[in-house]
Amino acid sequence: MKVGLLTGGGDCPGLNAVIRAVTRSLLRHCATEVIGIQDGFAGLMECRTQPLTWENVGELVGVGGTILGTTNRLNPLSSESATAQAMANVQALGLDALVAIGGDGTLTIAHGLAQRGLKVVGVPKTIDNDIEGCERSFGFDTAVATVTDALERVHTTGHSHGRVMIVETMGRHAGWIALEAGIAGAANIILLPEIDYDIARVAAVCRQRESKERFTLICMGEGAKPVGGDITWDVPAPGDTGQRRLGGVAMQLRDQLQPLLGSEVRATVLGHVQRGGSPTPFDRVLSSQYGVHAAELVAAGQFGRVVTLTRGALGNIALSRVAAQNRRVQADEPLLHTARQLGVSLGDAEDACLPCQTT
Repeated sequence: MKVGLLTGGGDCPGLNAVIRAVTRSLLRHCATEVIGIQDGFAGLMECRTQPLTWENVGELVGVGGTILGTTNRLNPLSSESATAQAMANVQALGLDALVAIGGDGTLTIAHGLAQRGLKVVGVPKTIDNDIEGCERSFGFDTAVATVTDALERVHTTGHSHGRVMIVETMGRHAGWIALEAGIAGAANIILLPEIDYDIARVAAVCRQRESKERFTLICMGEGAKPVGGDITWDVPAPGDTGQRRLGGVAMQLRDQLQPLLGSEVRATVLGHVQRGGSPTPFDRVLSSQYGVHAAELVAAGQFGRVVTLTRGALGNIALSRVAAQNRRVQADEPLLHTARQLGVSLGDAEDACLPCQTT
């Protein structure tokens, strides 16, 4: 077999570990040749590849980013002609199968191509941990560790100056990073995309802490929004013709809170620092497991599947279950109960740490 391998969407700690695991396992099982497709599906549309061998992937397990490159441009499902070109390029490259490593966008494209006859296996990748049917995606643990470290550092300066410190994390539709890092980093308030926050209640918590602990630490996902409001979009740079990007909700919250408090309010946006760096040991192991299982699916001829982790066990589900879906924090999520029991405010009417205050 000749198998192609690509990484799509945003970069993520653990991608290179998956590339290493898929390549080595395929070479042991069934593949006579493994090739890396550069820059995601753009590379497939342009037939840009590089060889992947036992030797040249050997040192990748702890390396951040992706040696193959990645991009969101040149979607092969954007038109019938683009789809036809992608399938023709699969034939031209002599590929018997493709392993696609990515988040919901990449896996949605993979599913679309699978419906047109491509033999494909997916590997879930996103620091947001929002892949439907998969309780843990690689890269998430590293992102949570990075945010937790940032919260601890911001905590000390907030405590020293008696400030309200806001830290904005990634998480467009799903608040898993903010929730887990917020608990781990001892945030006093955690604001999630799934739970609209009441600015009056958030201010009340901050005022209560002003008279006692002097400072407040707020961790919020970039997709969080106030009751009756909308998500916050970053202002594009002049000449920027790309898609709208989330960002700036921490600055918006800072401006909303400052007139209501005696303390100074500061905001920090972590941005892409959450994507970078070397993966944690947990993510290295999980990436390796995912890569090996994906290779085994290819060897067994089980295509149209995506590797998953459910109740701590490796498995796989149909790509159709993952395509165009998001796994979000549900109202009965045990971590929400944990946060509330710890006295963390989620900015909503269920806060038990203090009564509703509007002034």
